[in-house]
Amino acid sequence: MTTPHEHPLTPTDGPSSTGATPSAAHEGLRAALAAAPVIAILRATSATRLAEVTDTLRASGVRAAEFTLTTPGVLDALREYSADAPPGLALGAGTVTTPAEAQAAVEAGATYLITPTTSVEVIAEGVRLGVPVLPGAYTPTEILTAWRAGATMVKLFPAANAGGPEYLRAVRAPLPGIPLVPTGGIGAAEAPAYLAAGATALGIGSPLVGDACEGGSLTALADRAAAFLDGIGR
Repeated sequence: MTTPHEHPLTPTDGPSSTGATPSAAHEGLRAALAAAPVIAILRATSATRLAEVTDTLRASGVRAAEFTLTTPGVLDALREYSADAPPGLALGAGTVTTPAEAQAAVEAGATYLITPTTSVEVIAEGVRLGVPVLPGAYTPTEILTAWRAGATMVKLFPAANAGGPEYLRAVRAPLPGIPLVPTGGIGAAEAPAYLAAGATALGIGSPLVGDACEGGSLTALADRAAAFLDGIGR
């Protein structure tokens, strides 16, 4: 039987990384990213506008949003929004650094977890909770460690500093079965090259969200989202 630490080098489009049947959370995230391979990263000085921003992104075609735990009041915002989240939206928690944070985020309504580092403990907690985990990794060793620990996908972070699409392509050559989600420094102009290099999806923060979480124009946000998706053919 496959255990998390014996995670095979195969894609995760069938059974989950632990050998179990995929949960609704896993299927929801995969469906959202199949519709639009973008995870919008919502990080702000206050959680008061996260719901409006998420609604705008969803209406514009972005189906996955990450509420970062560094945002004050985020768990309350996550709990309130998830209680009546629109269908087809994958709502996750980002910057998860401890198992306790993972549990609190899932209890608040997060259906997937994203970490900035290769934290085996957080991955294990996500597996235990039955939700997808996208741990951050930079090197091939970290990527493989995260995958074998039970990651659903691996966040290549920080992508721009790692060498961009060429680095992604180089890493995928020996590790072709690991779904990678480049994150960090990816704008609309760079997005198509990352997808062409084999990215499963893209984590996008300020180039997409801009100042919308801090009171900026939601109309401008919708325009950015539409242009971003148009640029990648969605």
